Amino acid sequence: MRLDKFLVECGIGSRKEVKELIQNREVFVNGVPSKDPTLNIKIENDKIEYKSKVLVYKEFRYYILNKLSGYVTALVDSKSPTVMELLPEWVNKKDLFPVGRLDKDTVGLLLFTNNGKLAHELISPKKHVDKVYYVEVENSISKEDITRLEEGIDIGGYITKPSKAEKISDKKLYLNIQEGKFHQVKKMMHGISNEVTYLKRVTFGKLELGNLEAGSVIEIELKDII
Repeated sequence: MRLDKFLVECGIGSRKEVKELIQNREVFVNGVPSKDPTLNIKIENDKIEYKSKVLVYKEFRYYILNKLSGYVTALVDSKSPTVMELLPEWVNKKDLFPVGRLDKDTVGLLLFTNNGKLAHELISPKKHVDKVYYVEVENSISKEDITRLEEGIDIGGYITKPSKAEKISDKKLYLNIQEGKFHQVKKMMHGISNEVTYLKRVTFGKLELGNLEAGSVIEIELKDII
């Protein structure tokens, strides 16, 4: 792979920007500064350094964000800040996108990747991927409400598939669904004459939010997802 392409793929900058870095002798190949953007390198054997950091090429990348409220799940938006703005500088954002979506006021686990095939499998209704939400509501939750949520509920022309609901207290519960309809959890609560006051996704498939701080990001591996 050409040196300039390698640097672009590692998220160092655009093709023009990395060429300038190379010409300024800021990139080292096996301990020697290189001035040739077209230099062919062997990803498996050559050591490429920039700012004293060894760069590792990854075709596919995976990150978990503990999303904050007030950000829309989109690459760009003309009216509101997007989740892309929550990603820190150290994240290689090249070709990166969020998998599925969380509402603007919903917080919690959001996966980012540049692996389109995997993303499609994770959000496909046919794959039955579990998504667990921690939900707080306005009114007390009855046993009948739990039963209705688990058996399926009309959310406006659509009956949700069976889910799992675990009551934590009068106004708190965990809801495990395998679908991702628009505003689904909120509509399900509305279907039992209730309203969501706080919504947080805590798991997505094998992934768990755990103790990840709000607004923080960690890089993960494919084996953590499947």
